[in-house]
Amino acid sequence: MTPTPALLAISHGTASPAGQAAVAGLVDAVARRLPDVTVRLGHVDVQQPDVAASLDAIPQGTPVVIVPLLLSAGYHVRVDLIAQTAGREGVVIAPALGPDPRLVDALLARLAPLAPTADDALVLAVAGSSDDRANEDCRVTARMLGERLGREVSVGFLAAAEPRLDVAVAEAAAAPGARTVVADYLLAPGYFHDLAVRMAAGAPVAPPLLGDDEPPASLVDIVVDRYRAAAGLSD
Repeated sequence: MTPTPALLAISHGTASPAGQAAVAGLVDAVARRLPDVTVRLGHVDVQQPDVAASLDAIPQGTPVVIVPLLLSAGYHVRVDLIAQTAGREGVVIAPALGPDPRLVDALLARLAPLAPTADDALVLAVAGSSDDRANEDCRVTARMLGERLGREVSVGFLAAAEPRLDVAVAEAAAAPGARTVVADYLLAPGYFHDLAVRMAAGAPVAPPLLGDDEPPASLVDIVVDRYRAAAGLSD
């Protein structure tokens, strides 16, 4: 009998202790949802264990489903993970977490304490990628968020793409409206969230999807669903 595939969640990695704890909390919540599955956390950059060390810690012969804890499919998903898993049999790489309507649920929950009104301009802060397919994934999320709110949501990138967040915020602030509010399309606290706050130039910024509270159930659902689909497991 083929063993049940292990779930290896691979995050980008961060030097932020708060970000590390938030991502670990998400993986712990996924493990509680899948008590009969080996669930491990590794990182594609910055932190250890890296992908190779994470795979080495899983017994040979055990199939592995890698679930990228990344909001879009950019260089890390399309290139890094493929290169870093080459030579290891039985590894399947699931799609990135987004775009997915359930991420919009999480964004709305994070925005709620800022109480955006119908007059407010809304900007989605996105990390940005050298792969425009990843950037387009984020634009899709902005459109889905706009559809839910019945308004246009612009996108501001923190790196690698245009318009940068500070430009997007300035353009939004120049239009008639009560204020500009920034939705933070980042997984966890860290460098990019801190940069978003600086680039927002005083505009209120919602927290990242993960924080020091319980991970959103919708985010746990996405990780579990990505794993089950890639593993070929029925509900």
